[in-house]
Parts: sequence; structure tokens; C-alpha cells
Amino acid sequence: MDIITTNIEGVKIAPLGRIPDERGTILHGVRADNMLSKFGEVYFKKLYQGVINGWHMHEKLVLNYICVHGMIKLVLYDMREKSPTYRQLQEFFIGDDNYCLVHIPPGVANGSKGMAAPFSIMCNVASEPHDPSLKYLRIDPHSGEIPYNWTRRDY
Repeated sequence: MDIITTNIEGVKIAPLGRIPDERGTILHGVRADNMLSKFGEVYFKKLYQGVINGWHMHEKLVLNYICVHGMIKLVLYDMREKSPTYRQLQEFFIGDDNYCLVHIPPGVANGSKGMAAPFSIMCNVASEPHDPSLKYLRIDPHSGEIPYNWTRRDY
């Protein structure tokens, strides 16, 4: 399995396989060789077209996102002051047209926007089970605190 590094330190992409036949398609997911952190919980999120989910930044939780239906725009912003990629942005389009796992380390904020009608479904394989006491930060996606414009660009 080829793991692809990205512009933000610690963020990695693992391309995932699809095996189609006359019965349907098998969509590969998490495997021992693409799980880049320990396992805690798997959950799914339905994201309606045009809806922005985020920003979220976890202090300890490692995220592993897979869009299993539709397409999402996933945007990452490095908030780790000691990181060589501090304040760097990167966007990905993942899902039906780019089926992959995106590994997001603690300290990297993430936001996502549903791109497919009527909705997309994303899966997160988190490093820890849900625990409301785990510290994380929510930031309004339109506040300007993270310098990203969610408006569609037609250029």
C-alpha cells in the first residue's frame, strides 16, 4: 500500500481499492497497513450538499476520514505552532472520484463541505472512542479565524 505524504506535516493519504463485478463493488476501507494510528471508534456522518461541517481541531484525537458515498471537499489547516507547516492550508476532494483515506493528526483543524446531491457519507476511524471530556476546538467556518473562503470558485 502506497502512503502519500501531503503539504501539511503528518497528514497522509492512503489510496483505497475498489473491486467491481456484476454484483456490485467492494470498497476497501481500513487495513492494518493503512491504519496510521491506534483504533478507538468508527462513526459515519451524512453531509448534505453545500453544508459546511467545521472547523474542528482535536488536541489528542487522530482522525482517519473516508468518504464512502458522494464527494466532499476536505480542508485542513495546521494549527500546531511548532510544526514546520504551521498555518498552512490544504484542500482535498475525496469520495467517488478520489477514493482514499485521509489521516489527520492532532492539532490540524479540519472542515468539510458536502459536494454531492442530495448528500455524501463520510466515515471516521478515530484513534479514541467518543469521549466528551477530550479537548477539541470548534471554529465558525465563516469567522475568518482560519483564512479560507468556502465559496465555490468557477475559474
